[in-house]
Amino acid sequence: MSSSFVTVERPSPGIAVVAFDRGDGLNAMSMQLARELTAAANHLYDDLDTHAIVLVGRGKGFCAGRDLRDVEIAERSQAGMLRRRHLGGDGWRLCRAWERLEQFTIAAVERFAVGGGLAFALATDWRVMGSSAHFRAPEVALGLSMSWGSIPRLVNLVGPARAKQILLMANDRIDARQSLAWGLAQDVVPDGEVEAAAVQWAEKVAAIPPLPARMTKKTINAYANALSDLAVHMDTDEVILTEHTSDHAEAVDAFLSRRVPVFKGA
Repeated sequence: MSSSFVTVERPSPGIAVVAFDRGDGLNAMSMQLARELTAAANHLYDDLDTHAIVLVGRGKGFCAGRDLRDVEIAERSQAGMLRRRHLGGDGWRLCRAWERLEQFTIAAVERFAVGGGLAFALATDWRVMGSSAHFRAPEVALGLSMSWGSIPRLVNLVGPARAKQILLMANDRIDARQSLAWGLAQDVVPDGEVEAAAVQWAEKVAAIPPLPARMTKKTINAYANALSDLAVHMDTDEVILTEHTSDHAEAVDAFLSRRVPVFKGA
């Protein structure tokens, strides 16, 4: 598997560490990075010798969300609707590829996982956070809907009230302490030790019999996600719709101008 931003490392038998690094300090999710991470998951799907996978964003943080400066995203916005709709599903395909893995997956989150970074982390089985790390979902504040199939995953983890709080109070950070208390994270460790802690958890999982482990994970996911497709089957369309609204344009302009936005529901 050839990648520019993604590497697969093997720290011990049965363990894979999938590391990604855009080299920008933020690990913003470009379309190319999304494709490479999707390809990494698809490659690992058939790997019967790997039983646990650690997902880590190298650099200054896990992932700052969608790369708004990505040339491919700008080109997508000029494409015809059929092509735009297909390309707009790259985040959904990314998260789906990671969620369907039968191996146990752990996201190692240092500093931040914002927007698409949070959506991506939700597609894994567990999240280990650094003590000063945080999650945030700014989409609604930017006049967009939350997509990538992430809303059912978030509700499964924290319940409907907390999910509404995270998504509607979109500028509020969910720190590591809150994330652990709410079930959004499963472990919090000192900053700089997150990847090592995630690998330790992966080693524990890899030491148990792989066949029942895979079966158990698949059954839990099947039960938890039984209605997920029904709930999010149009979330890519919703994002494309909200991208065309004047409220979204106002939110972006206000953000760049550092002023308070005025929304009109249009």
